[in-house]
Amino acid sequence: MSYPGPGEPQDPQGFPAQPSPGYYGQPERRSGTNVLAILSLVFAFVFAPAGIVLGHLARRQIRQTGEQGSQLATWGLILSYVFTALYVLGCCGWLALVGWAGSEGDGGAY
Repeated sequence: MSYPGPGEPQDPQGFPAQPSPGYYGQPERRSGTNVLAILSLVFAFVFAPAGIVLGHLARRQIRQTGEQGSQLATWGLILSYVFTALYVLGCCGWLALVGWAGSEGDGGAY
């Protein structure tokens, strides 16, 4: 039989007080993969600007919480920036092509 130490609470029969049912202490620190890092990588292929935002948010959360997924967030950022740059270059090229085709002197008549 163990006796309570000095200053430990006791129940009316003199036994050490037990924690209330359902109490398990502090919740464990999650060490899983950060969800925003996964979404950053997915959105890099779906909608790259959203992948950029999610990647930066994921990196900040990973620094604060110690979760896994730093490489996922980094690759999500890299791919999102590359796909965004290619999209912008493609749009600029398309506009230049349309402008060049519309600047023909004869209006395209044969």
